[in-house]
Amino acid sequence: MPTSPKSMSKSRSRLLAAAASMAIAGAIGLGAITTGTVPVFAEAVRVDGPQAPGFADVVQRVSPAVVSVRVKAKVQPAADDGSDMFSGPRGFEDLPNDHPLKRFFREFRGDGEQGGDRDGRFSRRDRAPRPVSQGSGFFISEDGYLVTNNHVVEGGSEFTVVMDDGAELDAKLIGTDPRTDLAVLKVDDSRKFTYVSFADDAKVRVGDWVVAVGNPFGLGGTVTAGIVSARGRDIGAGPYDDFIQIDAAVNRGNSGGPAFNLNGEVVGINTAIFSPSGGNVGIAFAIPASTAKQVVADLMKNGSVQRGFLGVQIQPVNTEIAESLGLTGTKGALVSQAEAGTPATKAGIVAGDIITAVDGKEVASPRELSRLIGNMAPGKPVDVTVWRKGKTETVKVDLGTLPNADKQANLDQGNGEAPGAESLESLGLTVSPADDGKGLVVTDVDPESDAADRGIQAGDVIVAVNAKEVSGSADVSAAMADAVKAGRKAVLVQVTRDNTSRFVALPVSKG
Repeated sequence: MPTSPKSMSKSRSRLLAAAASMAIAGAIGLGAITTGTVPVFAEAVRVDGPQAPGFADVVQRVSPAVVSVRVKAKVQPAADDGSDMFSGPRGFEDLPNDHPLKRFFREFRGDGEQGGDRDGRFSRRDRAPRPVSQGSGFFISEDGYLVTNNHVVEGGSEFTVVMDDGAELDAKLIGTDPRTDLAVLKVDDSRKFTYVSFADDAKVRVGDWVVAVGNPFGLGGTVTAGIVSARGRDIGAGPYDDFIQIDAAVNRGNSGGPAFNLNGEVVGINTAIFSPSGGNVGIAFAIPASTAKQVVADLMKNGSVQRGFLGVQIQPVNTEIAESLGLTGTKGALVSQAEAGTPATKAGIVAGDIITAVDGKEVASPRELSRLIGNMAPGKPVDVTVWRKGKTETVKVDLGTLPNADKQANLDQGNGEAPGAESLESLGLTVSPADDGKGLVVTDVDPESDAADRGIQAGDVIVAVNAKEVSGSADVSAAMADAVKAGRKAVLVQVTRDNTSRFVALPVSKG
């Protein structure tokens, strides 16, 4: 039967389609065999999270300015006069120099290898300085001035700074200020040092980021970060306490190192930590940049710090003291004693005055008065505002120079010291006139009385009540009666003990 052209065309199309399918399948199979690869079906998981601010840029810029400080000192033995307990047994000096026992004691004591002198006596070899402390510091000028803590360099005779690149350079001590725990060193070298500047710490706020760079445990080049957790901390380190508290990890060896803001400026100098265990617990204290800047400038210029001196002993104003003097509020510093021959006494400031301002700056507390006066130059004339006898007065004072001993506007911590007067049952005191006729000596204190609660003890001397001198119990009673008439609930009693004066407010509501 003859095949039609149409059916031949259909058969040819089927054959061509089948051939094409085989060719494609063969190509796929050949490719898989020859390349040996497995198709990738999906990418690995990757999350583009929010980018938190980092500190790498700040650290990279400031790290070359931060150094490790190593301190050496000549350590004197407990007994270095040749008569110590290790001088050897009786007859020791009569032994030959090469005797094993003599050689043992000589080496044990640290005597020279070659034995003694011509007289047969053995002297200790000169001892080289030994490492005594290490801390941190930072350059504040390109010619090599750097800042650290006084307690890092105290007692040292040789100082070495270790740069960020590992270079070790000798430094000399320019000056120290123990009151603020600051010190300045100087490295003499031809290079220009990377240095940093102090920030305006008045703009530092609680919650701001800080980066601490230093040398904890001698590791060097360590960076920690945290925030400013408090300001104006008083930790009892001195009369000028005004620390910035940070929670960046600070440990031994960080002392003297800087705490930076995110602009690379020094906001504080790491000085102390609060640590019951000795390790970091997230509470560190830094000297504010404003304090450091002024002290460092004086040390660089003079090698020491010259501070103003008022010449008074002061104590806080509590509610009862304020009430007894008719003062509203408890701000100010109560003068418990004006020392003879000082600028304060020359200007007429007396015990019982409450200093409320200096040159128009309000004095909130005794410690603030100490800082204000200490920050002023000796010889500077200042206007001191005082509360005296129920009214405000202004006294002009020419400040003196703070002596080496801490006598300036000293804070009388007030360990509860107070006196008493004759037979004063309402106050719980028994008193007798002083031998010199000035004041009343407390001979007995009722342990249940307010006077006892405020620390008045037998032997204390009451010299005045409400700024009026007393010589008998009648004087005290009169002052108490005047207070009652004025509507006051307490009298201000001035007492002395061991040549130290202070004030105590005693209630008069009982009689």
